[in-house]
Formats: sequence, structure tokens, C-alpha cells
Amino acid sequence: MVFDAGLPEAPTRDWFDPAWWAGRAAVNTAGGGRGGVAFLDTPVGPCVLRHYRRGGLVAPLLGDRYVWNGRTRSRGFAEFSLLAELHRRGLPVPAPITARYMRRGLYYTADLITRTIENARTLTEIITARRFDSALAREVGALVARFHAAGVDHADLNAHNILVADGKLWLIDFDRGEIRSTGTAWKLANLARLKRSLLKVGACDHDEAMLDREIWTPLMRGYERNLEV
Repeated sequence: MVFDAGLPEAPTRDWFDPAWWAGRAAVNTAGGGRGGVAFLDTPVGPCVLRHYRRGGLVAPLLGDRYVWNGRTRSRGFAEFSLLAELHRRGLPVPAPITARYMRRGLYYTADLITRTIENARTLTEIITARRFDSALAREVGALVARFHAAGVDHADLNAHNILVADGKLWLIDFDRGEIRSTGTAWKLANLARLKRSLLKVGACDHDEAMLDREIWTPLMRGYERNLEV
């Protein structure tokens, strides 16, 4: 385990067990990402527990198992460290609470607990409610630019991982993310992934020409203006 040493109460292994929290009426589960998440009412405040699961073609074969390649490179520890650094820099990310891995021979499983971003809606939910407009698109562009200016490569930039809470935008799920010092190809790949996601979840009724005109153009304006600051 690794955890924030400044917490008023040190986490225990039980914290990674939704059934343990359920016995205290302190957990809700929900779909989200691969395998879903559990929302916890912990002694240090509302938190989110995520158990790492594979996606893609290897998911049926490996499920939640990953090949062991060292402690610091385990999924939970790597994301915990990245979030801690981004949070230290003042970027809008969930604060990391604790992470763990459980090694079994050549494989391991991993979990991460972060603070809940309260009163949040995903950009996907906002699109579904037809409340995604050019003004919010500019804010999304500015958000992405802020991370790119800091060298942050988000491996899965999509509408599910952008949250809006009380007028502020946040970015979540930094699994496989990293901080880069150079290059532009990764920035373009992030943006292309985001655009595909917006189309997929129904922005502008899946009409790419309309998306370019009404959403993507203002989004890129917000991005370019803030990337230069």
C-alpha cells in the first residue's frame, strides 16, 4: 500500500473491500470505466474506489490481472504518484488517498482510492441532456490546454473523464498517463481521441460537420488561447 501521509486516519487493507464498507452502510456502486467504481463514505471524507480491469481483446483472458513489472510501475502506484504531482501543481484532478497492489506470481491486481469530486456530472451526461454548447466547449479546450502546457499526456481523454462540478471542470482517470517534456504528436492524439469520443456519445447528433462548426471550432479556440498563456 501507499497513502497520503497527511491523512487524519491511515487507510487499512479493508478500505479496498466494497463488502467491508457495505457492512457499514458506507458504499454505493456504479458503472464507470472498466468494471465500475464504488463510492465510499470514509473517515477522511467521500472517496471513490476503483479496481483496475483490462479492456480490449485481452480482457476475457486476463480480466483484472496485469503482468508484474515492478512496484512503482504497478497501475495503482503509478496513477497515485502522477495524481499526487498534478494535485501538488494545482491542476484540477481528484486528490489521491491510497493505492495498493496484490502480487500473485507473474501477475498482480491493483486498486486506487481518490477523493470524490462532489456534485459532478460527466461531459457525457451533459451532452445527453443537450446542455453542451460553444461556451462550455471553450472551457473544455482551455482545460485540455492547461494540462498540455504542463506536459500531461492523458492516455484516455474522452467525454466520460471530463467532469463539471459547480461551474468548474476537472479531469479524471489518469491510468497510463504521464508527464512529457517534449513533443506534439501526443497532444494531437489526445485531441483526436476526445473528438472521436464527442461524436460517439452523441454531441451534435453524431454529425461531424455540425460538431466541427458548433463545438470543435470554439473548443480549439479555447485550447489555442490558453496553450499560449
